[in-house]
Order: sequence, then C-alpha cells, then structure tokens
Amino acid sequence: MNSRDTILQRLRNRSGGELRAPECDFSVLQRPPSSVAERVDQFQKTIESVHAEVHRCTPESWVAQLAEILSSRGGIAETGSVILWPTADEPRLMSLVPPIHIAVLNASELYKTFYEAMRTQSWASGMPTNALLISGPSKTADIEQTLAYGVHGPKELIVLVIE
Repeated sequence: MNSRDTILQRLRNRSGGELRAPECDFSVLQRPPSSVAERVDQFQKTIESVHAEVHRCTPESWVAQLAEILSSRGGIAETGSVILWPTADEPRLMSLVPPIHIAVLNASELYKTFYEAMRTQSWASGMPTNALLISGPSKTADIEQTLAYGVHGPKELIVLVIE
C-alpha cells in the first residue's frame, strides 16, 4: 500500500462519526450596498495610496484622455483591466514586461469586495489557471526598507475609469 492509500484508509477508518463541513458565516464578506460613485471614490482613494494614477472620464472622452496622458509618457502597454484573465495568447508574464501599465474599466464593473467580484463574475463555474489582480505598480524593498518601484514589472499604473 502506498502513502496515499494509507492516508485515505486512515480517514475512512476514523472514529467520531461522519465528517461534515463546518457552518460558514459569510457575513464578513458582505458590505452595505453602495452606489457606483461611492465605489469609484473608494477605488480611486485606495489605488492612489499605492502610487497608481486614476483618471476619471466618460465613454466619449477616454480615448482622447489616454492619448493625452501617453503623449507625455512616450509609451503604452495595453494589457486590459485591473482583473486580468491571462490566456495562452497573453500569458501572465506579459503584465510584467511594459514600463507603464494602462487599465481601462467601466465604473459599473467596480465591485465592493473581492468576494462580490468572484460571485458576480461566476468564478466558481470556471477560471483560468491563474487570474491577475493588479493593485498598483510593481514595488519591492531591500533589507534597509528602501522602497523601489518598477523593479519586477511596470513602474507606473494608470487606470482610466469610464463613468
């Protein structure tokens, strides 16, 4: 009998009755309802606190606003939104290559919590092998606690929120 079979046999022979999952209280994952404007304000405040930029725009103005922002930067790395679902055509490592990461998202697609995003987007019904959650530009610190941006990925994160 191999180790796996031995472990499974021990589980089958255990005393104490049938194994049951404990009761779960998901109330900690729920938040009071909020408006789209409140979620945009919270998102902007939180992501700007880690050195990302947020530019609020309209469906008609975001392309021109992006062009204006990029004209002073001299480069673009269009990789999608803040929640990235890599494919074989766009592997996870692609998000680490460009010096500037541009994300465009609709204000209506901002979720109050990570749990709400997973539930609303039906992550349980099928996910890729990985999902990327971009929460700011790449950063690292050395033993002397000197924080450096852009060492292992984009130095800048610019998010355009279409309201």
